[in-house]
Amino acid sequence: MGREIKRGILFTLVTGVLFGGAYHWLIWGVGQVAFPRQAEGSLIRRADGSVVGSSLIAQAFARPEYFHPRPSAVEYDASSSGGSNFGPSNPDHLKIVKKRLDAVTALEDVPPSAVPSEMVTASGGGLDPHIPPAAAELQLPRVARARGVPEDRVRALVRAHTEPPALGLFGRERVNVLTLNLALDAQLGAAHE
Repeated sequence: MGREIKRGILFTLVTGVLFGGAYHWLIWGVGQVAFPRQAEGSLIRRADGSVVGSSLIAQAFARPEYFHPRPSAVEYDASSSGGSNFGPSNPDHLKIVKKRLDAVTALEDVPPSAVPSEMVTASGGGLDPHIPPAAAELQLPRVARARGVPEDRVRALVRAHTEPPALGLFGRERVNVLTLNLALDAQLGAAHE
């Protein structure tokens, strides 16, 4: 019986070390070597090294001279990502979507039929940093007007920041709102308060 207890304790210690520490260090090391940028959170830094944000997490932009991300059910709080959990026919969800649609149509001066669904519905995680090119095109006239530049200059930046589907097959084209807005500031001058 003493041998079985000793074996059980030894097994517990070995598996604890392997799966409680060694495995995590191994995976961390592989991540650091194979995917160093992603392993550190895909951070975007200014020239001085300060962090602006992550290319994987949406940020709120509300000023007219910036492209706006899709809505967030968690107010862009990365510590509590998640969706609203409302189904598509839930009356509360429909009220929220209608309110967002009214706001977008008023801001962009377009009919409701011109608004992509991504601009009125929150993503499942509430932190999706991308919008489809159609949503960027919808906002383009407002951004150009607010910055006092021709639409073609802004459109060229949108095209330059349009990412293809993953591996050319999965998903759709998308535009990262943070990187696009940073490019706007870098090429057209930072927007002022």
